[in-house]
Amino acid sequence: MELLATTGDAFVKVGAWTRLEGSGAQCLAVNGDAVYVGCRGHGLKRSVDRGDAFEDLPLREQDVFSVAVGPDGTVYAGTEPSRLFCSRDGGDSWEELAALQDIPSRPNWSFPPRPWTSHVRWIAPSPHEPEVVLVGIELGGLMRTDDGGASFSDHRPDAARDVHCVAWHPSAPARAYEAGGDGAAWSRDGGRSWDRAEAGRDRRYAWALAADPADPERWFVSAAPGPFQAHGSRPSNSAIYRWEGTGPWQVILGPLDSHVYALAAADHQFFAGRGDGTLLQSEDGGDTWSELSERIGGVTALVAE
Repeated sequence: MELLATTGDAFVKVGAWTRLEGSGAQCLAVNGDAVYVGCRGHGLKRSVDRGDAFEDLPLREQDVFSVAVGPDGTVYAGTEPSRLFCSRDGGDSWEELAALQDIPSRPNWSFPPRPWTSHVRWIAPSPHEPEVVLVGIELGGLMRTDDGGASFSDHRPDAARDVHCVAWHPSAPARAYEAGGDGAAWSRDGGRSWDRAEAGRDRRYAWALAADPADPERWFVSAAPGPFQAHGSRPSNSAIYRWEGTGPWQVILGPLDSHVYALAAADHQFFAGRGDGTLLQSEDGGDTWSELSERIGGVTALVAE
């Protein structure tokens, strides 16, 4: 089991090494030995040796907030301002998926801390249908393409509009999940329609999520009462919640002083990365959690493989 993380400033292979210090590393995606790291102010980086050495990729925008790899190997990168790019050769060349700019709601996209702009916060290619991709705008909504980005449908009704995280279930083809500043939702039809999942969760500001690979009816989110608690200097009063079947949400860890910014699942284990750099592990579906011995910088993204 390997844990790979970004901290907002660097890339970390937990227990092994730290790379890209001072890069503004925000997000990452993994495809075999290839690791892609998106950086705020320093573009997109690629490693071909699981994160030991990195090279710059020729992406036109320098503020990269999201990166993902589809099942066909297509690499996607999302930026601020909100633009979406793809590469079909592993990152050597890029094209913009300009249809994202034609979405009717585009003039209204606005990120509250920088209201003059917005960014592509999350990209989720379906692991089952390469042409289907969900794209989350912070703050603007959840968009969907079923033709590889040639066209997009506008914000999906009943999905959260302040998108923070989107995921597909690895074995249930039509199941997708979302966490956002205005709540959580899930889809049973490949992201076309969404059902809100709010019952039992008194902290509305959802952030990270992970689905149980063994059970598409069970998924997890982190949430805080609001953005100022989640991102401020005082205790966040955040928690990790678990949803099973038809709900409701149940608190399985919390309240926490430091917000959980990333959740990951792999090999019957679940991991959580917090803003203070602590990493948590559960081996029993979230019933109990232990803290890993290594503390890294404040976690912004986490991959477990």
